Amino acid sequence: MELYAQPDRFDQPVEGSLLAAIDIGSNSFHMVVARLVAGELKTLDIMSEKVQLAAGLDESGILSEEAQQRGIDCLRRFAERIKELPRSAIRAVATNALREATNRSEFTDRAAGVLGLPLQVISGHEEARLIYLGVAHTLSDDTGRRLVIDIGGGSTECIIGERFESRLLESLQLGCVSFNEEFFPGGTISDKGFQQAKMAAMQELLSIRRNYRRMGWDSCVGSSGTAKAISQCCIELGVTSGDITAEGLNQLKHYLLKFNQADDIALTSIKPERKAVLTAGTAIMCAIFESLDIQCMTYSDGALREGVLYDMAGRLRHEDVRERTIRALMKRHHIDARHAANVEATALILLAQVRNSWQLTEDEYHDMLCWSARTLEIGLTISHNRYHRHSAYLLQHCDMPGFSNTEQLLLAFLARAHRRKLPKDEWKLLPGDKQQPYLRLSLLLRLAVILHRSRSKARLPAISVQADAQRLSISFPRGWLNHHPLTLADLESEAEFLKSMDYKLKFS
Repeated sequence: MELYAQPDRFDQPVEGSLLAAIDIGSNSFHMVVARLVAGELKTLDIMSEKVQLAAGLDESGILSEEAQQRGIDCLRRFAERIKELPRSAIRAVATNALREATNRSEFTDRAAGVLGLPLQVISGHEEARLIYLGVAHTLSDDTGRRLVIDIGGGSTECIIGERFESRLLESLQLGCVSFNEEFFPGGTISDKGFQQAKMAAMQELLSIRRNYRRMGWDSCVGSSGTAKAISQCCIELGVTSGDITAEGLNQLKHYLLKFNQADDIALTSIKPERKAVLTAGTAIMCAIFESLDIQCMTYSDGALREGVLYDMAGRLRHEDVRERTIRALMKRHHIDARHAANVEATALILLAQVRNSWQLTEDEYHDMLCWSARTLEIGLTISHNRYHRHSAYLLQHCDMPGFSNTEQLLLAFLARAHRRKLPKDEWKLLPGDKQQPYLRLSLLLRLAVILHRSRSKARLPAISVQADAQRLSISFPRGWLNHHPLTLADLESEAEFLKSMDYKLKFS
């Protein structure tokens, strides 16, 4: 095998197969099943349930057992519908409620057991990107600039974009469930509560108001449950034919304030569970219209779940936004691209030889090894001293479109672990099912870095690697190590480092 020839990628779903996206929101859980045909997604089934996960968060961020159980019961029903789909064709993402939950791992572990795949908790910026992607694919393709507003149960995403690309992204702590708990406790409606909710939302919007108004937009679109409910209210009240307008919101506000309890709202187009959070959602929408000087908003059926589907479809067509993110990081941090490519190629050669014995056959491991090799040295822009720690911090905390919080944590671990002492404490913080495979990936990455320490243009010799449970054996051509004393010394040091994790490194 040529040293720099990358091995074939592992099996992926092909066009025509079914895809499923699960959106674990703060208010509702949604699932959509679709088929990718000629580049278009054809929806086959949609399931939605009100779970109100955010209502189960206490002041210290603990998600109650009752709320967790409601969520798990819903996911069991979802899992029955998609039990025949391969796990690689399903993606489940969670948003603000689980971002805020201090005990999120309890729920994510249980959810993974029910679904048979990891639950990805995504950042607010990633949620916003996916929402825009979902909305953009459900609207006519035009060249105008769009403002998309998505009021969820625990957060509100505001995005300005053109065609399928988002330009400005923000996720704000404004949610119809959280605001309902704070300003309309027990379903009580009052003018005082409405004004307080609106003022709190406007204060939060101050952080984005100037930048959004400066960029501007040609059209405004609302997505998800709150926008849909307000649109339906405008139709039922005879205010508009479905568009949300500043005047329509004002009339809806006065209508809602006629009632003392949410249960008494006399709108037949609104489901009882949506009535509970309608007033809070309307207060947030009023604040958004006033702060951003919006006059009219249309409603789109596209939302986060559709965005997840189209993101998956893009990956099938090798249009993975994560690749663009990595390239942007490399450019921003002035990565030595030739050296990164050499480390990546060698790491992949090592992976190809041990992927079966070390159970590293999934695409995820191939991709994460590639991306980590390319970004190991981004911390050098801060300092050479302990740069691997700087790299890890940047990878975990910077905005990385396309990557979930867990994926960023895993990339950060690989960067932190690629040199010097293996970070046992950080390793223990990884999800349980990721600890063994990512420790093994880190060992392959460390070896690739050692072999390219000199940054020489000379090709490496043919290297044979064998692995079993806790042992890695490397064979070089006879006499090669004797002529490369620095590599030999590094391998001897590496053998000592690996002992701390109960692994043995043999080389000859």
